[in-house]
Amino acid sequence: MGMWKQSATVGELNAMQQNSIASFLGIEFQDIGTDFIVATMPVNERTKQPFGILHGGASVVLSETLGSVAGVLCAEPGSVVVGLEVNANHLRSATDGEVTGVVRPLHIGRSTQVWETHISDQQGRKLCVSRLTVMVKTPSE
Repeated sequence: MGMWKQSATVGELNAMQQNSIASFLGIEFQDIGTDFIVATMPVNERTKQPFGILHGGASVVLSETLGSVAGVLCAEPGSVVVGLEVNANHLRSATDGEVTGVVRPLHIGRSTQVWETHISDQQGRKLCVSRLTVMVKTPSE
């Protein structure tokens, strides 16, 4: 299980996202590794801005979804993980296809965690780098 304090399958993570912004945007979890989680998101009418390119806010939703889920899996069972701050650097645009986000920890503390997500296109070109800081509230707090 590595750094994860809770286990989940890709199918369980996808089921958790039903009826949320993640499912509306088409975000799908693909893999859980020893220190990373991978999810994809289509570049389509729901995720593009009016100029026909991937909306930066959609990239942030992908990043926050990945980081929040990773945060929960690294926290004690019953803990609540909430975002404190998110930022994103948009490096290039995408007009179609699918993007892939990979999240890894920068810091896993008792009360805060920092997660970094790299989002790439289908050619492996980096589109966005985003960092999410979350607060962890344990069941005893």
